[in-house]
Amino acid sequence: MSASLIKIGNAFFKIILLSPIHGIFSKTILLLTVTGKKSGKKYTTPVGYAQDGDILRVTSTRERRWWRNLRGGAPVELSLRGKRVESWGTVAEDEKGVEEGLVAYLERVPQYARNFGVRFSGGKSDREDITRASKDRVIVTLTLKQN
Repeated sequence: MSASLIKIGNAFFKIILLSPIHGIFSKTILLLTVTGKKSGKKYTTPVGYAQDGDILRVTSTRERRWWRNLRGGAPVELSLRGKRVESWGTVAEDEKGVEEGLVAYLERVPQYARNFGVRFSGGKSDREDITRASKDRVIVTLTLKQN
């Protein structure tokens, strides 16, 4: 997908997710804001997520850059289902961490498996498909802060 299409799509989702009609998409997409470690600039991007209690998992391609600011852990602001929420973000880049994270992600949202080319059999994701799908991805884990 071209960079200009991604920018248009991101702008569309930002507008919708910050509006009163966010419910159209906010059950599966949130806005994530990270602060650049070098620049100090805030970057906001819409991402698909899978929630398991106070843990949210997000996946991104390695070629994207925003997640690099979460190496070693960092605070992350979210717009989650129409509310501003603080969280702590970490990123898994290693093969085992990404595979485990992708399995956990797809357990919560199995309808996304097709997007990753992952087949399911007997309620379990295909191990070879997970390994292949994990090669160009990272997993971001967001832990929601308790107020």
